[in-house]
Amino acid sequence: MTPEPIWKPGSVSHSTTPVCVLGLGLIGGSILRALTAAGRPAYGWNRTAAGADAARADGFDASSDLRATLARADAGHIVLVAVPVPALDEVFAAVARQAPNAWLTDAVSVKGDVAARVAAAGLTARYAGAHPMAGTAESGWAATTGDLFRDATWVVTADDTTPAPAWREAAAVGLDCGAVVVPAGSAEHDAAVARISHSVHLLAEAAALTAELDPGASRLALTLAASSFRDVTRVAGTAPSLVRAMCEGNRDALLDALDDTIAELISARAELADHGTVADLVERGHAARADYEAVTRTPFTPELGGPGWQRMLRERGHLGGVVTALPSSAPSTDR
Repeated sequence: MTPEPIWKPGSVSHSTTPVCVLGLGLIGGSILRALTAAGRPAYGWNRTAAGADAARADGFDASSDLRATLARADAGHIVLVAVPVPALDEVFAAVARQAPNAWLTDAVSVKGDVAARVAAAGLTARYAGAHPMAGTAESGWAATTGDLFRDATWVVTADDTTPAPAWREAAAVGLDCGAVVVPAGSAEHDAAVARISHSVHLLAEAAALTAELDPGASRLALTLAASSFRDVTRVAGTAPSLVRAMCEGNRDALLDALDDTIAELISARAELADHGTVADLVERGHAARADYEAVTRTPFTPELGGPGWQRMLRERGHLGGVVTALPSSAPSTDR
């Protein structure tokens, strides 16, 4: 059963700090749309002039001039990085040079690797990582929508080095996009998404291929394919470069997840070959899906700043806690 929506249309903006979105593809462009619709000051940059032009044609504040955009963001704005992984180092270096006074967050699906890149650029003191758990198989500005994050989960990393003001600003962006915020550590986030996202992408690719691996039956198989095939293989429609970036950037955690998946399939194959049944996998898998359907989210207002605040946030996230509102007072600058 789908949880009751926590976010309500017309919610009050959780921050007035302007947001500079770098990268106006599906995720970044949808963030720009959602923030603008919420009344939050927001503007964007895109590497290609065509992407920026398309956003401007739709009435949004967008540019393809990175230097000018970052000069604007240096006035204490929030820079949200939503560029492909291969472009991260160049963009972080530009932020360090041209917007050192901005707060920094991102929307990349791997957090440990991004945190290391942020540290290498000398930006950790103003950074809190994020990962909006939403998307489609489409890409580019034309695929963007202001409703993409409505009642979705939006991870904001609470590592021991995360500054409380940066966490608050990053969380406010997610809330203003219509999401609920889940605090997590970078490493535990990466381990989790390896199992519920990255391995799923590879399973979708494998399922799509399986339909064509028998040359004598592939045309018939595709002709007969219906909703189960369509649903399982949906994310195989994602651009291969994006799938490679997320999977290869989370290599170690994904290897562990794949080992478990492969072991389950090998066991099911052996059971079918030896005993003519797949009961064990089917029954345990059915129960696991029921566990997912029964997950509940418990709203809470976080306490930011003070000794161990990041650890306490991570613990609440582990227990199903989601942030739906932020404290009215500014957090302590203590870590």
